[in-house]
Amino acid sequence: MNNQSIKLACKDLWKIYGERADKLLRQADGNIDPEELSREGAIAAVREVNLDVYEGEILVVMGLSGSGKSTLVRLMSRLIEPTHGGILFNDKDLLKVSDKELIEIRRHQMGMVFQHFALLPHLTVLNNVAFPLEIQGVSQDDRQKRALEIIERVGLGGKHDFYPRELSGGQQQRVGIARSLAVEPELWFLDEPFSALDPLIRREMQDEFLRLQNVLRITIVFITHDFEEAIRLADRVAIMKDGRIVQIGTPEELVVAPVDNYVEEFTRHVNRSKVLTARSIMSEVSAATDFGGSVLVTDRVEDIADRIERSPTPFAVHDNEGNVIGCIDRETIVDVLIGRKFG
Repeated sequence: MNNQSIKLACKDLWKIYGERADKLLRQADGNIDPEELSREGAIAAVREVNLDVYEGEILVVMGLSGSGKSTLVRLMSRLIEPTHGGILFNDKDLLKVSDKELIEIRRHQMGMVFQHFALLPHLTVLNNVAFPLEIQGVSQDDRQKRALEIIERVGLGGKHDFYPRELSGGQQQRVGIARSLAVEPELWFLDEPFSALDPLIRREMQDEFLRLQNVLRITIVFITHDFEEAIRLADRVAIMKDGRIVQIGTPEELVVAPVDNYVEEFTRHVNRSKVLTARSIMSEVSAATDFGGSVLVTDRVEDIADRIERSPTPFAVHDNEGNVIGCIDRETIVDVLIGRKFG
């Protein structure tokens, strides 16, 4: 990701609730004692967050309840004001733009989907989806045409004349997603959008989300508390605790090298075969190795396990240029599958 352009950047971002928040932060020079905050009746919801979101990536932010993840996403979009720090969107400081300019950025360049769908009950699916375009001043014919295209794209074809009360929870969430996508956002914020859905519908919505992202390639910040959901969706995951980001990396990096027990606990019960790639489990190659086949360094264990487990000889691991850089044997695969190694 490091060679990609940065769509959004948080610079030393703080959000402290309390009457003396600004003064406390200045006096402490950014290193506030939690006990001092407590004595002053202040709460640090977000602490010293430095974070880059790359163009076209899905960045998942997760943490326990109260960790600051929802506050962070609201700071990113300036739905709430930070106590200190900077927020750059396309290299523009969102804290220095006028209220009018900020409204235009939100209307035309950002999309937001939250856990509660907030559909307008008196409007049809079509008019709910077209509503943000109406606010933009798009003509009725153009906004209805675009809304119908989006409705079809999210799998609600034929439902455009339905009202929210006539839809299932999963269908209502699709309407919320369609409404958010109608403005064709560059940056999309989603705050636990699927957490209120039944498991089967949630899985379907995750599949739909990934399908849409493969087509649209939007930059996405996605909030969840579910690591299984994170590993399905994320390019990178940022884990928060007490308002701070304690670790950020790919799901595989978090599983292989958690920085502390807090991060390790998030990954403890995840199916390693769905996360780990050949790179993480390969061994060095000896000169006399006889290979039973080959895999790519980026192949996930779940996709290669069956072939390697049935082979009496190791498989070669190739990099993207075709060079052999390691090998994986049957015993290693079994160790991963039963959780004996690699976390």
